[in-house]
Amino acid sequence: MPANNSTGKNGSRRKCARHDYPCTCAMGHLNRFVEPVLLLVLKQNGHSYGYDLLGKLAEHAFTDGRIEKAVLYRTLRRLEQNGYIESDWETGQSGPARRVYTLTRDGKKHLKEWAEVLAKVASSMTRFVRKASST
Repeated sequence: MPANNSTGKNGSRRKCARHDYPCTCAMGHLNRFVEPVLLLVLKQNGHSYGYDLLGKLAEHAFTDGRIEKAVLYRTLRRLEQNGYIESDWETGQSGPARRVYTLTRDGKKHLKEWAEVLAKVASSMTRFVRKASST
């Protein structure tokens, strides 16, 4: 597990094993932000499998932190329970059956809601960075 980017007791800066400083690994896992990324990927792809989604999450993630499989599947299950995605078992190809996920009409609406929320967060973050950088 990578070290975070905070300063240790002796004043030395610990570095992330995977990224140059500063990276966002020290922010921890922003598990809630997996949801909008999943919705976006499903909108772009039309449908996808869990394993494929895990790879796409890394491409669109808001932090450098790793997304755990358990978080992915827990989020997919919650999205499906709320009617934002649907899944079905795909068989017929070589290998075991795979669950394929698709975005629903309500899921598209929910993605738009996320976009509005994230736009506000981005604006707040920009203000924060401006203030923090000026001191």
